[in-house]
Amino acid sequence: MPVSICCCLFILFLFLSELTGFITTEVVNELYVDDPDKDSGGKIDVSLNISLPNLHCELVGLDIQDEMGRHEVGHIDNSMKIPLNNGAGCRFEGQFSINKVPGNFHVSTHSATAQPQNPDMTHVIHKLSFGDTLQVQNVHGAFNALGGADRLTSNPLASHDYILKIVPTVYEDKSGKQWYSYQYTVANKEYVAYSHTGRIIPAIWFRYDLSPITVKYTERRQPLYRFITTICAIIGGTFTVAGILDSCIFTASEAWKKIQLGKMH
Repeated sequence: MPVSICCCLFILFLFLSELTGFITTEVVNELYVDDPDKDSGGKIDVSLNISLPNLHCELVGLDIQDEMGRHEVGHIDNSMKIPLNNGAGCRFEGQFSINKVPGNFHVSTHSATAQPQNPDMTHVIHKLSFGDTLQVQNVHGAFNALGGADRLTSNPLASHDYILKIVPTVYEDKSGKQWYSYQYTVANKEYVAYSHTGRIIPAIWFRYDLSPITVKYTERRQPLYRFITTICAIIGGTFTVAGILDSCIFTASEAWKKIQLGKMH
């Protein structure tokens, strides 16, 4: 009887452990060399949100250039400027696309009608992300590596270089649907840049290059047949071992009885 109770409790414990593993979604990752999003037309969507608390909105602009010859000054599509500090500062929010070639985009006063004498480029980066936003909890990557970057105590006239290495990232759920996002690493430097006329014209540069390596995350769940096979193996194996133990206990008990009877005679 005690053996049967122990076996049932053991089977229940293993069953619950296997059931937990069966209903839990596992995320596995792999690396490969390829362009995962061939339907993007060679473009990457970018989302930028940055605050410059000491620069007027009419002076703030976004410029984009790359090795394919693109050179756009004062990009305004899908962008918004929000005044800060009673108009003394500006928050720039924009969505735009870049080509999948090395290049840069930068926040500067280059598109302003008249250049200010001492533009203050101290800033806080709230968000810089590429591609789709992944709404998953079990993937922790550098999808917004510059989020929260605070340069408010920097030299107001300094330029800032953020060098980004962008890594294509694919997330595939259990249904086979895929999201294309990008992680990135970042290095930065701060310096004072002078124009050919000797004036200081600071800017916030984001210089990027793409990694040839793609990271893919795939959701997987244990197949039903494997779960059933494991449960059958647990039940069968447990009762087999229980039968052996019961037989050993019975044999030992009978031997002990015979020894006791022999002592009595």
